[in-house]
Amino acid sequence: MAPRGLSAEEKRVKLLEIFHETKDFYQLKELEKLGPKLKGIVSQSVKEVLQSLVDDGLVQGDKIVFWSFPSHQGAVIQGRVENAKEIKASHQAQLLEIQQSISNEKSIRVESERRTAAITKLQGLKRELAKLDEELTAYGACDPVKLEETRRAITLGKEAAIRWTENYSILLPHFLSQSMVPIEDVRKYLEIDEEYEDIM
Repeated sequence: MAPRGLSAEEKRVKLLEIFHETKDFYQLKELEKLGPKLKGIVSQSVKEVLQSLVDDGLVQGDKIVFWSFPSHQGAVIQGRVENAKEIKASHQAQLLEIQQSISNEKSIRVESERRTAAITKLQGLKRELAKLDEELTAYGACDPVKLEETRRAITLGKEAAIRWTENYSILLPHFLSQSMVPIEDVRKYLEIDEEYEDIM
């Protein structure tokens, strides 16, 4: 059985280990040589792995030299933790604000017989509306809006058919006089049978 290659995450960890174990600066070409030798990373993938580490802020570098120290990784992680804490605090503040707003609305809307009756009536009306919508959908073919849309579609279709038959009626004699082709050949080519009639 062939040995399994390293996953993308394993390559990232192993390339980062080269920096942290040696605490040195490297050029890309040096890393492409050291990656396979020290950590078993295929040299063709070193550039891509290095770029992903740079993008995540775990490796620093300019266009030529790259470096990463364990203390910097700790600082990066600490920065991410601080950022996550700020986001959490912001979300907690929003949650508290929403909860207070709900509490205020509940205190304004004091439960009373009149309010309870109105809510019950509203729920009943919503159920009735849903039932009527369902019934209207069942009678969709008789829906006045859909009937009007169908009538318009029929009118547009008829106008298009008239326009095409009119075009055919005008162009056929002109084409026959210009090309001297028998009408049967033209009809056959256009797939127009003998029963064709003008619908104008």
